[in-house]
Amino acid sequence: MKLYTKRGDAGDTALLFGQRLSKASLRTEAYGSLDSAISAMGLARALCKDACVKETLLRLQRELFIVGSELATPPSDLDKLREYYAPVSADMVTALEDSIDDLKAKVRLPGAFIVPGASAGSGAMDLARSLLRTAERRAVALKDDGELPNPEILKYLNRLSDLLFILARYEDRDLPFELTTGETA
Repeated sequence: MKLYTKRGDAGDTALLFGQRLSKASLRTEAYGSLDSAISAMGLARALCKDACVKETLLRLQRELFIVGSELATPPSDLDKLREYYAPVSADMVTALEDSIDDLKAKVRLPGAFIVPGASAGSGAMDLARSLLRTAERRAVALKDDGELPNPEILKYLNRLSDLLFILARYEDRDLPFELTTGETA
């Protein structure tokens, strides 16, 4: 089987259950942006030194495939999706919140904005976080168009951005923070 199919050469793509739509649609923008974030998280995982951070990133990458499967499924096919996959749930959001709270207790944050890039790993996590914010905005556009029936997706993406922020600070916990004021903390 060849890797290329040529079916998308005219600018359309297939969703999870076969429906075709433009590669520029809100839906493809949403799950495509999510794919960018997943890849940046993979880069972060390769660059980070802390084993706990690496394990957390891998778990989160895997969870984002759950989110991506929902984003790649139009509401008319959600019943089919749920035959094979569990949807994004409130429990998944709560687990992110628990992780954020746990890490926040271990890191003292300064009272100024932190400039990304104290280490390669945290810099890649901050890149992943900003890409995830793009995916979140695309998911909001889907919601605004009535095409995102699961409200837990937006909560999940919002919390995950926060978790990536604090996870990056945790990775750099032994380094001084570079602040926007020109100082370090």
